[in-house]
Amino acid sequence: MEPVLAILVGLFFAAALYLMLSKVTIRLMLGIAILGNAVNLLLFTAGRVTREVPPIIPDGMDTLPSDAANPLPQALILTAIVISFSLLAFLLVLTYRAYQTLKTDDTDQMRTAEPRERPLPPMGY
Repeated sequence: MEPVLAILVGLFFAAALYLMLSKVTIRLMLGIAILGNAVNLLLFTAGRVTREVPPIIPDGMDTLPSDAANPLPQALILTAIVISFSLLAFLLVLTYRAYQTLKTDDTDQMRTAEPRERPLPPMGY
């Protein structure tokens, strides 16, 4: 199961990077969302995907058995899901307001805050 999940993580990262290199803000936002899901799946895969042994420490042992699933990545993923959802909601509102104000979703055309002809930087101090 881990090799299939590793390939899926690689595909998620590739799709996220492809979308994040786009000039359209909606694609950029979707790329960030897919990147968050790729990282979550990577953490889940790193925590050993097993169903045979629950992550419970048996009597007489101090640590988990070696074939048990690690519960720490699962807890980290739950936290990351909440954080990525709030980031996605913020980006959605930011993208919507930028589109309302600037009437475009192309990042090259969103240069109203920056002048076209920039002055040269100082050559010395």
